[in-house]
Amino acid sequence: MTTVLIADDQVLIRQAVTGILAVHDDLTVVGEAADGRDAVAEAARLRPDVVLMDIRMPELDGIAATRQICDDPELASTRVLILTTFEEDEYVVSALRAGASGFIGKGAEPEDIVRAVRAVHAGDALLSPAATRGLIARYVLRDGPRLDHRELPALSELTEREREVFLLVARGRSNQDIADALYISRHTAKTHVNRIMTKLGAHDRAQLVILAYEHGLITPGD
Repeated sequence: MTTVLIADDQVLIRQAVTGILAVHDDLTVVGEAADGRDAVAEAARLRPDVVLMDIRMPELDGIAATRQICDDPELASTRVLILTTFEEDEYVVSALRAGASGFIGKGAEPEDIVRAVRAVHAGDALLSPAATRGLIARYVLRDGPRLDHRELPALSELTEREREVFLLVARGRSNQDIADALYISRHTAKTHVNRIMTKLGAHDRAQLVILAYEHGLITPGD
């Protein structure tokens, strides 16, 4: 069972998303929050698997709330999925940097929202990799890569196989894609990804993607 907390200042959005998720036996909404401060408090109280987080909310915005949730060691297993209109691209990138696992539009089809929640909970793949690459191209790389690979000390801690996996993650590949490409099991691929996140201090796959682009290890055209 995947437990979900919905954080949005619009009652209709919360009700609509609750209704979408409620018809699926493997998903259950355990709480709601009308602002970012409540989202942080409810996440700490309920420890949901996934927080569906709006960006613009009173008291505390979704980016700051995401950062607090992702920085809380007690919530290490909680994933944040950003709900967005895609009209605030720069804010989405900021949310990903803060630790969000992915994003989805409020106008998405119901089944897309369900798949997104399941994917984030599984930690299997970054959502909408093509859209993410577009955001990175516009907002992360507009002044060029910050550093080159020689200035990323933690990269030296990765094994050669982990470097291969890191670049595949940066290209939006799922664990199964990585397993197929490297002729390893899906479990082994997932283990490599988890070790890479630990070594590079990344909360989630989304942060690995941004890290790779920021340090010039990959470009949007790759």
